[in-house]
Amino acid sequence: MPETTTPPQPPAARKPGPVPGEEEMPEPTALNTVLWVLIAMSAGLMASALVLPIWLPGLAASVLGPDPKVFWYLSRSTAIVAFVILWLSVVWGLSITGRLAQLWPGMASANDLHQFTSLLGLNLGLFHGLLLLGDHFINFSITQVVVPFATSSYRPIWVGMGQVTFYLWVVVSFSFYIRKRIGQKTWRALHYASFLVFAMALLHGMMSGTDIDMPWMQVIYWSSAVSVFFLTIYRVVYSREAASQRQAKRAAAGG
Repeated sequence: MPETTTPPQPPAARKPGPVPGEEEMPEPTALNTVLWVLIAMSAGLMASALVLPIWLPGLAASVLGPDPKVFWYLSRSTAIVAFVILWLSVVWGLSITGRLAQLWPGMASANDLHQFTSLLGLNLGLFHGLLLLGDHFINFSITQVVVPFATSSYRPIWVGMGQVTFYLWVVVSFSFYIRKRIGQKTWRALHYASFLVFAMALLHGMMSGTDIDMPWMQVIYWSSAVSVFFLTIYRVVYSREAASQRQAKRAAAGG
């Protein structure tokens, strides 16, 4: 019997790799998941507003009294927490682009933390503004809360900067979900606005906040600013080194 030979198979087609110079980013968390998380956070905050006065009668008297202070205190506290969470979101973002997240907790986990901290801080920032509607000292109207620079009664420039920061934060946070439509380069350029969001939030807090003279508040502002500065420097150095390595590999392949 003659031996049968198997014809040679063509080599498997190679899948196209990422474009040189573009980093692969994990897929964003599903939008319906994000919406449910935001709804849950909002419901939790509203439930707290209803339950706490029952547990703490003095708090109810403060809310319903002729000169309520609780709205001012809650607005200040949510603003501080929102700023800290914004700082964490920026840190997680820099750890992804600088590849520090590979050490801990992993790129995918860091990406999830980056997105969720951004949305959580955004939600708290929204409550920070809305709570001012109940404060009789500031006495803001809904128009003054939602329209930038619409107030003239309390540090209008820095309050307006905080309002612009919030809207810019919304754009940056939800840009994850239009990344494929606008393209990687456009999305990356848009995402650089997160540095502007952080800087404007820092200035808003320092110039319009009433706790700036407190030592613990100064520690928060200085430590967050310094850490973001050094992580940004590291990210720039890492990007330049990675670009140099890519150029060297292309030169070696071409030679």
